[in-house]
Amino acid sequence: QVQLVESGGGLVQAGGSLRLSCAASGRTFSSYAMAWFRQAPGKEREFVAAISRSAGSTSYADSMKGRFTISRDNAKNTVFLQMNSLKPEDTAVYYCAAKAGGYYYLRSGYDYWGQGTQVTVSS
Repeated sequence: QVQLVESGGGLVQAGGSLRLSCAASGRTFSSYAMAWFRQAPGKEREFVAAISRSAGSTSYADSMKGRFTISRDNAKNTVFLQMNSLKPEDTAVYYCAAKAGGYYYLRSGYDYWGQGTQVTVSS
């Protein structure tokens, strides 16, 4: 089992940047595929990005391509989400998620979730 704790959220102006971090507990972090999801008020949770166990491959939602970058440091049990050119519609609670089995790019099967970190983008 893995426990996830997100950090790095906050208030930023449109066009600005934020870097989210997700620290994972446990010694087998590299065996988990990792992803970021987000949920805006009144909307369903949506996929943002995912990264393979080895960090060799990534996948993004279309609206985030070119603006967001997911990365991980298996030595530090941490996954990151660099968010650039932020827009007011990026305002949401961002969640880190992990799954032990299955392909990283499949958006289902993420079993472990953090508590979320709020990102607010002002216009």
